[in-house]
Amino acid sequence: MSDKNHEYQVDLNWKEGRIGMLSSPELEEKFEVATPPQFDGGVEGIWSPEHLFVSSASSCFMTTFTAIAEYSKLNFEDLKVQATGKLDKVDGKFVVSEIILKPELSIADEKFVDKARRIMEKAEEACLITRSIKSEVHFDPKVTVVALN
Repeated sequence: MSDKNHEYQVDLNWKEGRIGMLSSPELEEKFEVATPPQFDGGVEGIWSPEHLFVSSASSCFMTTFTAIAEYSKLNFEDLKVQATGKLDKVDGKFVVSEIILKPELSIADEKFVDKARRIMEKAEEACLITRSIKSEVHFDPKVTVVALN
């Protein structure tokens, strides 16, 4: 990544009620967003801003981890990241007060468990999204060794 500024354009077009359509001139796929069902007028079954906020933290961890793992020549079999955002009222206003990231990494060789943990921790520290938000981020990584067939 170069040191110059980067921009990421996202466009939102309101459809109806509490539903809009997200798109980007840089991407082909579009998808609906809506107020989450926990709020008055919220809509079930559609991604909400809260889902997108939490997913930005988990996907940033994944992309940062895969870059560092590639650079460090760490082979892995699988990576799953469970992420939970907690919404609380602070000073009378709703905020995402914390995000809990629970990545689970599967590797084939037990001798690389410590290296894998270090790389996961580096990725969590280097993730530009979690460094950019006010929410507290809790990190609970797990590395498992899987038998290859």
